[in-house]
Amino acid sequence: MSLLVVGSMAYDDVITPAAEARDALGGSATFFAAAASYFTPVNLVAVVGEDFKHEEIAFLRERGVDLDGLTVEAGKTFRWKGRYLANMNDRETIYTHLNVFEQFDPRLPELYRESEFVFLANISPALQHSVISQVHRPKFVAMDTMNFWITGAPDALRETLKLVDALVVNDSEVRELSGEDNLIIASRLVQQMGPRTLIIKKGEHGALMVHGESYFFCPAFPVARLKDPTGAGDTFAGGLMGYLALSGKVTEENLRRAVVFGTALASFVVEDFSCNRLRSLDRKEILGRVDALRAMTRFEKDSFWPAEE
Repeated sequence: MSLLVVGSMAYDDVITPAAEARDALGGSATFFAAAASYFTPVNLVAVVGEDFKHEEIAFLRERGVDLDGLTVEAGKTFRWKGRYLANMNDRETIYTHLNVFEQFDPRLPELYRESEFVFLANISPALQHSVISQVHRPKFVAMDTMNFWITGAPDALRETLKLVDALVVNDSEVRELSGEDNLIIASRLVQQMGPRTLIIKKGEHGALMVHGESYFFCPAFPVARLKDPTGAGDTFAGGLMGYLALSGKVTEENLRRAVVFGTALASFVVEDFSCNRLRSLDRKEILGRVDALRAMTRFEKDSFWPAEE
């Protein structure tokens, strides 16, 4: 089924303890679309500058991403530079240049307005609200946000949360949004704001899904050659939403499977800079990691508890 993503396309300069990459293809919509395209065609809405390379656009088109919603504006593309610390979890931003992204005002092509699955990447909640109003009858809408919007635009964020089915954020963001330290209580408070489903990213510790009254946890796949964590969260969201759009049904079981597929895709992207690892994946590799994740969490319930006499 049709899948829409609205977010950023960017160039990143990334420094890790082991290596460095300059002018690496990045942006939330880029990582999301590259991952989701393994499951379903993707409609992408973003803005780039005149400096954006044509071969990057060709890469996404080859992956089946529809770029009728991509606009090219006079000026430079969004750029970010950051440095990861030795633990590869913490990072510091050296600079952020929004450039043409600062004036981003997403307008959906008519075909995109019929999208059944919608993902609102990390843009202002006012723009996310605007996108939702342009989609006619979405079956499932999920969104991302960050601390900047939680503290800087709380009213607009709460208005947008009322309109979505799922929120995909990390654990610190759930705590800040709810004002509650206990993650379970915090999740319930956020659910009361609108989204029935919370998918909480915990980095190297996996992902927790709170859906209605139930919980589901998927560990992260153990990656031996971690090279660049940039875009892992957006890649996770792309795998998750891509699987849901492929299945066409939003059930608790499908949501659980979607979390696992998202986790598998995220484990690949961190093995190289930018989207490089996502350029060469095949279905066998993806299913191999999904099977490995299943095996990691499987156990026989009666094998360790003696039967009652």
